Amino acid sequence: MTRELTHYVGGAHVTGASGRFSDVYNPSTGTVQSRLPLASAQEVRDAITVAEAAQVEWEATNPQRRARILNKFVDLVYENMDELAALLTSEHGKTFADSKGDIQRGLEVVEFCAAAPHLLKGEFSDSAGTGIDIHSMRQPLGVVAGITPFNFPAMIPLWKAGPAIAAGNAFILKPSERDPSVPLRLAELFTEAGLPDGIFNVVNGDKEAVDALLEDPRVKAVGFVGSTPIAQSIYATAAAHGKRAQCFGGAKNHMVIMPDADLEMVADALMGAGYGSAGERCMAISVAIPVGDETADALVAKLTERIAQLKVGDGMDENADFGPVVAQIAKERIENYIQTGVEEGASLLVDGRGLSVPGHEGGYWVGPTLFDHVTDDMRIYKEEIFGPVLCVVRAKDYEEALRLPSEHEFGNGVSIFTRDGDTAQNFSSRVQVGMVGVNVPIPVPIAYYTFGGWKASGFGDLNQHGADAFRFYTKTKTVTTRWPSGIREGASFIMPAGS
Repeated sequence: MTRELTHYVGGAHVTGASGRFSDVYNPSTGTVQSRLPLASAQEVRDAITVAEAAQVEWEATNPQRRARILNKFVDLVYENMDELAALLTSEHGKTFADSKGDIQRGLEVVEFCAAAPHLLKGEFSDSAGTGIDIHSMRQPLGVVAGITPFNFPAMIPLWKAGPAIAAGNAFILKPSERDPSVPLRLAELFTEAGLPDGIFNVVNGDKEAVDALLEDPRVKAVGFVGSTPIAQSIYATAAAHGKRAQCFGGAKNHMVIMPDADLEMVADALMGAGYGSAGERCMAISVAIPVGDETADALVAKLTERIAQLKVGDGMDENADFGPVVAQIAKERIENYIQTGVEEGASLLVDGRGLSVPGHEGGYWVGPTLFDHVTDDMRIYKEEIFGPVLCVVRAKDYEEALRLPSEHEFGNGVSIFTRDGDTAQNFSSRVQVGMVGVNVPIPVPIAYYTFGGWKASGFGDLNQHGADAFRFYTKTKTVTTRWPSGIREGASFIMPAGS
């Protein structure tokens, strides 16, 4: 039976009123499992009104009490972890274990946000001038919004909501239409944890809902994760409407493999980083750059051997290494890229097209795919495929290997595998990419550092989570104080100076 989903506003489920719906599929079977209401602009405005009213009292709640509610929320999510992971798998397709990881990485940021009393402290200068003290304070923006992608339906909403709420804002989440059930369940758990009604809201929708969030002056900041063209558009639109924005786009993450690297370690790392979650990660490694043909030949042999052992299957199958891609349109896009690679002259060593999983023939299956002899003028190198497709680009030397990720349009993540410390240090310093791993395949920083890419992978001055998140979701007020000493100096028409 098809479930009817809702919005979540003011601490309660709200039935959609627009009359427009989107189907939510199970990617392992290709069947519709629920219907999602798509909010009208008026429904979005109504949610903003609720959030704006609730935020006033929440801002007045001291940061330590806010942190206690977040800690209670974390406990509740852990208690309901299996339920949430199964729900996530049913709509996204990633394996049950991977779904738990999705949720866990989101919770780590919320746990970090329990330090809000410290992170929101301002500064103080005694006697900055004669009889003058100066102090600063961080204050919430008001109502803020997050527009999040399908590939991490728990992690990225929590990366956005945790700092925003901890800082005293009210938050409106517009999740992906493809897997909205986990965000709705998280909203219930926030309420159960004691979060006041109206502080965390979920409004489902499409472009109409997004435009309403971007255009309403009561929304002071917007965070987005998705494709680069949309990230760039949202960033520009938000700026045009006087909002803060942090918008993260596409990626083409490289792994450089030096001749001295442990190739067994490299091959294992590439399997997980390239094919985990069917390649539908913004930090997935989609380009391997072995330095020298000898390194490349040995690496390709090890990858081909390991790929033959991979199992693709339903996400609830504990033996599956990865599941289906999220939608039929995604499957078709990935398969078109594979055909493009063949036509461009790359060597297709393993072809993931035409995969069928017994008992799940209607699922959106794409098997692991491996290209060799890819060059930097090919579309499969330049564009983000967002599927289980790994491209091997052979570099003749270290400088060429360094150049490839540095000159690529995207600059999200990059890795180097080597035993040489000088090489690693040189690479980390010179490569023009926002996040670097040394013998680490997916260099996603932990919660108290910030996450963000360079170039076409990120738009905005501040990154996600870490201290940057609290800077993004607050405004700084500086107060200069002077108490009368009884001395009258008369009017002064000279510009005040620190001396």
